[in-house]
Amino acid sequence: MSSRIYNCLSAIADVIEENKDFLTDLDREIGDADHGVNMARGFHAVKEKVPQDETDIGAVLKKTGMTLLSTVGGASGPLYGTAYMEAGKVLAGKTELTAEDFSAALQAAIAGIQKRGKAERGEKTMLDALIPACETFTAKTAEGASFTDALEAACAEANKGIEFTKTIRATKGRASYLGDRSIGHQDPGATSATLTLETILKFLKEN
Repeated sequence: MSSRIYNCLSAIADVIEENKDFLTDLDREIGDADHGVNMARGFHAVKEKVPQDETDIGAVLKKTGMTLLSTVGGASGPLYGTAYMEAGKVLAGKTELTAEDFSAALQAAIAGIQKRGKAERGEKTMLDALIPACETFTAKTAEGASFTDALEAACAEANKGIEFTKTIRATKGRASYLGDRSIGHQDPGATSATLTLETILKFLKEN
């Protein structure tokens, strides 16, 4: 029987596959036109390589990160790979997740992305979705909200972050070459990051 963390990752993989063309189309506007294809290939490999019966959440996330690092091309592989590996370090040995655990893992993932990508909020990257989502999740749980309610609020903020990326010019990656022409387009990374959070929320509600 598959572990809960494997099933959640499998659900993320399915959603990335379903949105592969959409993500690639977004990337075609401002990047290499490969974000969706690369992410789908990476998560397909995750489903194949990550042990289904492993219950150590940290170990599973570390393996996920290593798999993404080796199979996803472009900038997304190192960034997503690092994010999962850093989250895995924080969750090493854990078989259940508290809201505090999730917040810590998200913060570690963001810090990893910032370090690896040398990026900050406001530069038209996945951080424009992840940072407000993390801040909201942490604040809501501190106020006493349930895990799912806090994550629902976080997903709403992540979607606002996607909208925000349409209003700014890119300063990182291939999109930065476009300068002001990148304005008006939403960031593919912010979109795939938000899809990930929304899938985790749906998984928690259904399981």
